[in-house]
Amino acid sequence: MNKLLFTVITLSSILSFSQTDEEVFRTIYTQSLTNGKSYEWLNHLSNQIGSRLSGSLGAEKAVAYTKEELDKLGLDKVWLQPVMVPKWVRGAKEFAFIESEPGKTTNVNICALGGSVATPALGIKANVVEVKNFEELEKLGKENIEGKIVFYNRPMQPDLIHTFEAYGGCVNQRYQGAVEATKYGAVGVIVRSMNLRLDDLPHTGAMTYEDLPVEKRIPSAAISTNDAELLSTMLTLNNNIQFYFKQSCKQLADVQSYNVIGQITGSEFPNEFMLVGGHLDSWDLGDGSHDDGAGVVQSMDVLRLLKESGIKPKRSIRVVLFMNEENGLRGGRKYAEVAKQKDENHVFALESDSGGFTPRGFSFDCNDASFNQVLSWQPLFKPYLIHYFEKGGSGADIGPLKSETTVLAGLRPDSQRYFDHHHASNDIFDAINKRELELGAATMTALVYLFDKYGVNPISSSETIKN
Repeated sequence: MNKLLFTVITLSSILSFSQTDEEVFRTIYTQSLTNGKSYEWLNHLSNQIGSRLSGSLGAEKAVAYTKEELDKLGLDKVWLQPVMVPKWVRGAKEFAFIESEPGKTTNVNICALGGSVATPALGIKANVVEVKNFEELEKLGKENIEGKIVFYNRPMQPDLIHTFEAYGGCVNQRYQGAVEATKYGAVGVIVRSMNLRLDDLPHTGAMTYEDLPVEKRIPSAAISTNDAELLSTMLTLNNNIQFYFKQSCKQLADVQSYNVIGQITGSEFPNEFMLVGGHLDSWDLGDGSHDDGAGVVQSMDVLRLLKESGIKPKRSIRVVLFMNEENGLRGGRKYAEVAKQKDENHVFALESDSGGFTPRGFSFDCNDASFNQVLSWQPLFKPYLIHYFEKGGSGADIGPLKSETTVLAGLRPDSQRYFDHHHASNDIFDAINKRELELGAATMTALVYLFDKYGVNPISSSETIKN
């Protein structure tokens, strides 16, 4: 080897070894913002592959593409983990209108909810009863609901700064609305889209029939917020108006898919695993750029950025691209099941599933000792305007890995615009800001670096006694 080149490499190694955490952070952020791959990967995932509904051809192509890209990174191991997933298809575009009097109709925007049954071939037309919650359903009773379409019209609470809290406050009407309406003899369900703004875009999402027999299941659809306002106003003026909708969705047999996994093996503690991931599947109306293409490519870039920054992890670090988060969580459960079977020690897991907007910080599901350790790192993130460090949730896919000692974390970007796109046809690549996406990838990498370097604190003695 050329002596000068050898000297430069040796000096580089010494400098890298002696870098402060602040210097490592600067290297990570510089690499992501000047040499990032997340935006390029997402461009392909969104524009060349498109939507990736569980069990679809798009999902299959996404598995092949992301595995191929991880193979190119020179990781120690890349593999596919088989998982059986549901296959629900939307079919022909839905159609709906409000009929104020015979022959006088107004078309409205709807979309079938994920997992819903179809309407009869000629559709459903019936009177409408509007409610805000399940308690109102119960008060109305079967005599006022039987044979009608239930219209759930509880908006997301606009004065809540944490928009995921607003989402959580009304999503049960979408998920359980059909089950509850069936108890009172309803023939269909229309749900106001989970969206903080008024627009013409219906937002899909998962719903459940629980253990209802197939013959008792009623079709369920989301209606845009503008059209929900229109329907509500028209009902105020005339409660005898009728609503018509037609959808041809279908639930097919489960099919095999895969979680995509890549690993850098730890140099000192190879049997301690740290995970970073997002979900590879998406809904089918847009191309899933924010939900969760952003989390997928950011997670992939974490491993690349570690390598590019000259960081040699002590612990084994995995990127896991989970399949079927949106309508089943099969990928997350399968990963945890296999990890348990192999008695793998997962000490840390980080998920990005809140969109590709500007990162604000993290939420942590962990014991107090680990959280206090995290709080001591806040000054390192402050120059990058990352101030949000709170105990709370992490991510749906990593939830099954929860234990008393494992630290679970969720990247928390600015969420004010997230539900404008969530599960809707405008969740597309054009809604992604390159710099925001790359800042998120760097922020995730920085946290992974810290947990790898310093480890995870055990449960304190006071917590052991308390629990």
